[in-house]
Amino acid sequence: MKNNESSNTQHWLQSSMLRNATLAIAALTVVATIIWSSEPTVQTVSSAPANTLLPEVTVYKSASCSCCNAWITHLEEEGFKVTSHDRNDMDNIKVTYGVQPGLSSCHTALVDGYVIEGHVPAVDILQLLQDKPDVIGLTAPGMPKYSPGMQAAGLEPRDYDVLMFDKSENTTVFKHY
Repeated sequence: MKNNESSNTQHWLQSSMLRNATLAIAALTVVATIIWSSEPTVQTVSSAPANTLLPEVTVYKSASCSCCNAWITHLEEEGFKVTSHDRNDMDNIKVTYGVQPGLSSCHTALVDGYVIEGHVPAVDILQLLQDKPDVIGLTAPGMPKYSPGMQAAGLEPRDYDVLMFDKSENTTVFKHY
């Protein structure tokens, strides 16, 4: 009987170990499936940090300005949601938001408390929003020939400066292209 009991105990232990191993594998499979399926899908925008929800940009522009529309497209391609308003009183808009005549361009935009004047590249807006300096905003005075909206889409900006400006009418070069 002793051999028979020993054999039964051994058989029971082997069955128990096999059952536990099977349960452990099943549990690991379930956990791995849950982790894998709940992992967020990351969509990156070329200049925007991953998993960043960008604030909406409000643009004031002349209805007839095609370069303004091209700049809006540039922002949208970089992940910004843009709302556009055609206006006949652009000089008043600029005065309202603190854009001095020497800093002005064809359109004025607002984003997260900052003014963006003219053809400022989206990457500079992202940097401004990240750094959060105590300024009114950024400007690309005039209509720089090689800026987003003024040249073919996808080309790198060149040959102009983006300026940062404050309430005291001080300007500094934010980025040189």
